Amino acid sequence: MTRSASIRAASAAALFVALWYFTLPAAPAIRLCGFYWLTGRPCALCGLTRALFALAKGHFADAVRFNALAPLGFIMLFALFWNGRSRTWLWQGGAAAFALYGIWRILQPIAS
Repeated sequence: MTRSASIRAASAAALFVALWYFTLPAAPAIRLCGFYWLTGRPCALCGLTRALFALAKGHFADAVRFNALAPLGFIMLFALFWNGRSRTWLWQGGAAAFALYGIWRILQPIAS
């Protein structure tokens, strides 16, 4: 294993341990999403941070409840640590999926 590959593997492991170790509240006290502030509607990325922390702990159902594309986001995040064409394809397809998911979330009726 080359030095750069070792550094990437160690960085990915450190990220995973941080996601596994820390826990975020299920309902945030303050929403940091500017889109949500302006429109009152969730964007494609709303809930993704909490979902990534839940996935690292193995709480798949909670993660999907926070954001339906959480497993894809988790894979995309860790794809940053490998080289190759597959990372490019994954990120292009993932960006398209998140764009469509964002449109779908915006068009959903507001729950009362």
